[in-house]
Amino acid sequence: MATDSLTVAAPNPWQIAQHQFDLAADRLGLDPGLRSVLREPRRELTVHFPVHMDDGSVEVFTGYRVQHNLGRGPAKGGIRYHQNVSLDEVKALAMWMTWKCAVVGIPYGGGKGGVIVDPTALSPREVEGLTRRFTTEISVLIGPDRDIPAPDVNTNAQTMAWIMDTYSMHVGYTVPGVVTGKPVALGGSEGRREATGRGVTFCLEAAAAARHEKLEGQRVVLQGFGNVGSYFADSVRHHGVKLIAIGDAFGAVTSEAGIDVERALAWAGEHGTIKDLPGTNEIDPAGLLELDCDILVPAALENQITDRNAHNIKAAIVAEAANGPTTPEADRILADKGVFLIPDVLCNAGGVTVSYFEWVQDFSSFFWSEDEINVRLDKIMVDALKKIWDTADRHKISLRTATFAVACERILSAREERGLYP
Repeated sequence: MATDSLTVAAPNPWQIAQHQFDLAADRLGLDPGLRSVLREPRRELTVHFPVHMDDGSVEVFTGYRVQHNLGRGPAKGGIRYHQNVSLDEVKALAMWMTWKCAVVGIPYGGGKGGVIVDPTALSPREVEGLTRRFTTEISVLIGPDRDIPAPDVNTNAQTMAWIMDTYSMHVGYTVPGVVTGKPVALGGSEGRREATGRGVTFCLEAAAAARHEKLEGQRVVLQGFGNVGSYFADSVRHHGVKLIAIGDAFGAVTSEAGIDVERALAWAGEHGTIKDLPGTNEIDPAGLLELDCDILVPAALENQITDRNAHNIKAAIVAEAANGPTTPEADRILADKGVFLIPDVLCNAGGVTVSYFEWVQDFSSFFWSEDEINVRLDKIMVDALKKIWDTADRHKISLRTATFAVACERILSAREERGLYP
């Protein structure tokens, strides 16, 4: 099956996000008015902005910032740079961020941003110029107590540093808390880069315990070796698992004996891809998700597990490290197969949790050690999974629907306490 065919057939992420919400809303019997409020974003901003290119020309780019819900606090969510960014994708990601923050109990609403661009086709100077101009355009929304961006696909700590500096120059003083995921030297938090991947490992530990199993000896397939996937691999290797396959945007490799993670990280760092990793065999990336394994970790983009390949998934556990990797049709197929699926809004919430820690540290100007960060993160992730597990078991629903139900209850509780203005 060609990857292109999966991409062409991929459903609209916004429709998926709304469908997932509708399932939970039906289960909760939500009031139609409140249901309407949660089903749509609070704000959507589209901007078209010019950037000076290195050759002297000017190119106009399109970007978005969406705030889904602000009932529990300021909007929180990353900014991604990708050629396939769309408003519907950003809306879906913002909605998922709302549930994610509520599930782990941190006082944020959901937000997300993106720019339609292939950053690999730009020079570092052009990426900086694009970032600073985009920051200026969305500055009407962002702020440390209004909307706090973070890294996402193809953005990183350096991107956040440029955003923080641009915003600070506009207001006339340094505002570290306007973004999270920034360099430690600028008020970033220890452990933030690793947090999303590390949180996936904490979830897998808790899931294995719930199933009366151990992680040690489990065979893992990982799709995606970027910020999330690479740090997950580095984290989970200390638990005695065997990473038998890794895929990225350029190819996929496998080794039944287990891939040396340190060697893979060094290779990817040097070559920009996992492809051609010595000591491994090349495989078709389209078949990566269908390999025989115990744990499958999609850590790439949306719509990777669909009705076209879900029947062939052999993993007993699917841990959604990416946002929206499984379509509703595939959800039903995996459920019928008895697959234990840890939904994205819980599984990859480690990043936003430590972003919250960073934000708190910036306001207090007092910073914690990485060990303290990890202990706090572990407790939050494990407690959240236990809550979701109990809810699913009590109501006989899927973990995904249980996750949405818990999040909706918390958001609606805040909404009812605040009331409607005016």
